[in-house]
Amino acid sequence: MHRFAEILAHINVVESPAAIVLSDVLSTNIARMQAFADAHEVLLRPHVKTHKCIEIGRMQLAGGAIGITAGTIGEAEVFAAAGFDDIFIAYPVWAVGSKAERLRSLATHTTLSIGVESREATDALAAAFGDRVRDVSLIVEVECGARRSGVDPRDAGPLARYASEKGFRVEGVYTYPGHGGVQGAREQAARDQGAALARAVSSFTSSGLTARVVSAGSTPTAEFSTEPVITELRPGEYVFNDGDNLALGACDESQIALFVAATVVSAQESGRAILDAGTKALGREGDSERGFGKIAGLDYRLGKLNEYHGYLDLPEEGPQIPIGTVVPVVPNHVCPVVNSFDELTIITPERTIESWPVSARGRLS
Repeated sequence: MHRFAEILAHINVVESPAAIVLSDVLSTNIARMQAFADAHEVLLRPHVKTHKCIEIGRMQLAGGAIGITAGTIGEAEVFAAAGFDDIFIAYPVWAVGSKAERLRSLATHTTLSIGVESREATDALAAAFGDRVRDVSLIVEVECGARRSGVDPRDAGPLARYASEKGFRVEGVYTYPGHGGVQGAREQAARDQGAALARAVSSFTSSGLTARVVSAGSTPTAEFSTEPVITELRPGEYVFNDGDNLALGACDESQIALFVAATVVSAQESGRAILDAGTKALGREGDSERGFGKIAGLDYRLGKLNEYHGYLDLPEEGPQIPIGTVVPVVPNHVCPVVNSFDELTIITPERTIESWPVSARGRLS
């Protein structure tokens, strides 16, 4: 029997669907990534977009992380209010309207760095901070193959020079190897990342600047992100892991710390059961080939989701799962799942239960 299934008997008091976290696996995952960073003499700045939870962020700092990465101003505000004093918003923020005032306020409460990838965004930040541009650091985003945001690495230095002439402290460069989230692509994506960062650092040098921060991510590519040019890593999903990371080989099943407890609420047909977890709990990431989540320890997958219904595929000739049975669903992508819940239900090895708020839930701007 899978360990997730073993503990379900102890959590019947939890109303499903619920996001269940095994605290010992969570702790081990945090320690493992920190040990990897330490062994390769790089700093760890984990991305909190995955867990959005103050308690987990504090565990990461206690484990040795130098600070945190956020994806939005709202996430940064939540963690800054909780005392986190070194935050990098790894996003090309468009600092207009209320965002300008919020960024200025943030910079008075925490050491703040912001991603930038255009002169236009630099100008907006300069207008937002006015004579306080030295209160914030900028980090230039470069594109490394994921075809997302970021300048060509060869243009990193000129952009940094432009921002410096506006009065900003430009600390370095960062990138995101998102194309490593495809089967068999992790190692090549990490090589692309390293090459792009090296070119960006060279561009800084050619522009008369020094890139003190050379920041890399993600969880799927972390174990291959070992180029000497890298100074810090920004993984996020490693705290929980998920079905996608399992399929990619970025984790094994014992390293999955979060699952969604769901209850069978209908069993009208052979070969199918309906769970009380649909897109509102599990997100929409999936397809007909990989499904929308799997039952831990079993080869049963969710083949379809409605908003509140999960269609669990079962063997046509096999036994039906009785109504009322609670099953552990491993989601494909854990980040949107966490953002669906107000709290995480934490299960300790002693089978005690705690509730940790998802404090930055819904902070999308």
